[in-house]
Amino acid sequence: MENATSLVTSYRDFAAALLQDGVLSDPWVDGLPRFRMAPVVLTRTMMRTLYKAGRAMVALHEEVARLCAAIPELVEEFFDWPSTHREMWLASGGAWHGVARADVFVTEDGPVVCELNCDTPSGQAEAVALGNAFAGEEMRAPWVDPNQGLAESIGRLVESAAARVSAPSLALCTGRPDRSTRPTIGIVYPTELAEDLCVIERHRRWFEARGLRVVLGSPFNLHPDGAGGVALFGVSCAVVYRHYKTDWWGERHPIWRDAEPVPDSAPIAAPLAFLLSATARGRCSVVNPVGAILTQNKRSMALMWEELPRFSAVARAAIRRYVPPTFRLESLPLAQLKRERWNWVLKSDYGAEGEEVILGAQCTQAEWGATLDRAVPKRWIVQRRFEARRDGNGNIPNYGVYVVDGRPCGLFTRLQCGSTDRHAISAATLVRLP
Repeated sequence: MENATSLVTSYRDFAAALLQDGVLSDPWVDGLPRFRMAPVVLTRTMMRTLYKAGRAMVALHEEVARLCAAIPELVEEFFDWPSTHREMWLASGGAWHGVARADVFVTEDGPVVCELNCDTPSGQAEAVALGNAFAGEEMRAPWVDPNQGLAESIGRLVESAAARVSAPSLALCTGRPDRSTRPTIGIVYPTELAEDLCVIERHRRWFEARGLRVVLGSPFNLHPDGAGGVALFGVSCAVVYRHYKTDWWGERHPIWRDAEPVPDSAPIAAPLAFLLSATARGRCSVVNPVGAILTQNKRSMALMWEELPRFSAVARAAIRRYVPPTFRLESLPLAQLKRERWNWVLKSDYGAEGEEVILGAQCTQAEWGATLDRAVPKRWIVQRRFEARRDGNGNIPNYGVYVVDGRPCGLFTRLQCGSTDRHAISAATLVRLP
């Protein structure tokens, strides 16, 4: 990894350029810059190494999904699910993948993937805007932006999903019976939260640029379209592009023994039923499929290690190569975990973007022991701690590899001194030409 010199000297000017097209809204987080003015520059060899790790991680989760579909006992053993979560998994038929982001770190022994965000992966808006900031002639000669094809990859995925929808519903989606007309895409997201609005806006523009009609709304705006499909605000949708987390559709329970009950813990039952029924009839496609309820759950990585002999030889090699040793919290002796505090990271099953990640090395012995005692065992994993390489500024690069329909097609790099969370600095990722 190289650190290139920025062409601009003022963060205010740099931020203004990023916000110019109206997709990103805030270049600050808690009063500090969100973005780095200088890009991260990778060699082609490094890009291929990261892409290989991202592709392997998707393939491993596909094998997990196939195993769980074939052996239902594994689902009962590894996933502490309420009834709605089970319903989503069974309705999915094992389908889970569309767009994913593998978070890859580089160690002295090579790349390590700490998790796969395959439910509602974010960062696309930032990655594209940062790449565009370095698209001038001065930068174009020595470097290439790896995210240039991201919009095309996601667009093709959505159009392919729409093509699988049966003709009656497609006619409703377009208002015409001719299958050559462009379908309607419903983007479903948590409208009450502001942090991912840039993701929604970026995808809306990508889809509309392809001639697709786009309707935005929350799960509560879904209802039957009267012809076996599902509609959003009265508009029948061939594809529901889902940016609403699968575990939020179902019952929500505390992950700590001493926590208060989760507010609004009831499942979003009726809208989910509309969506699953329309999908079962072939009148709607969902991207990402709701089978991500299983693969997004970090206990799927514990399944990889605890059930290693069940995997193919290729998968076993990939698990050992890329996935830190990972186990269900309840499968290891608590006394051992307390004693080996420095070696372990505690992660909740559905925590994302650094939430509910506790590094034993950053706790006192008393804090670590109390944390383990408070954790609801079937909602957590422990993962072997690894040492990632730092850059010249002491930051650890987290290379988010976008994998769309099984193919790597972009990078989103974040930098932070410790574990990646909302305070990480996002940097443009460029690849040096030979």
